[in-house]
Amino acid sequence: MDKFVSNFLNVDIVISVFPQLLLGLKNTVILSVIAVPGGVFIGLIIAVLFSMRIRALNIPLIAYIDFLRAFPPLVLLIFVYYGLPFLGLELSAMSAVIVALLLNTSAYFSEVIRAGIESVPRGQIEAARATGLTGRTTLVQIVLPQAIRNILPDLISNILETIKLTSLASVVTLPELLRAARLAQGNLFNSTPLVAAALIYLALLWPLVRLITRLERRNLAT
Repeated sequence: MDKFVSNFLNVDIVISVFPQLLLGLKNTVILSVIAVPGGVFIGLIIAVLFSMRIRALNIPLIAYIDFLRAFPPLVLLIFVYYGLPFLGLELSAMSAVIVALLLNTSAYFSEVIRAGIESVPRGQIEAARATGLTGRTTLVQIVLPQAIRNILPDLISNILETIKLTSLASVVTLPELLRAARLAQGNLFNSTPLVAAALIYLALLWPLVRLITRLERRNLAT
């Protein structure tokens, strides 16, 4: 038991590496704050364009969504960071991670939002247009509020996954939380920093998990 505590739950090591973990957490938060709203926004635009049922638009949109959902995010990040320089576009590690996350998550968010838009009864849209509301007003005031409410658990689940995906940044040596913990582990030959990072992730994401559970229960109740 003493060896387990010494190797995985060493308080002295947690105290010594905590500033390093905080720096990694800062980068994780920065990536999340940019990738989540950005992915939702791009996904919303794609979903709205798709809902217009314009064949010339739908074909490239479907190609975008299907390709990026099928393409492994890790491989996508490696291509963006290491491959684009051969095409004359060199990005910093932070920029490369943001681009890869936006591409990957926007495809998933667009599918979730599109499902929400399609869940709104067509009769409501026709009734709104019959009263003289424009297509834009109908979308903003009638369709999207109901769509977001219908897909809220799935939307938050995707946000949760996006935050976890930020750990891929360690592949391109960006010192986010996981990489900070792995560096500390390598320097100290002790796994306690990884346990500390896992607990930080738990504290960060557990409220979202509980929120998803409550929303799913509320939807089942209604």
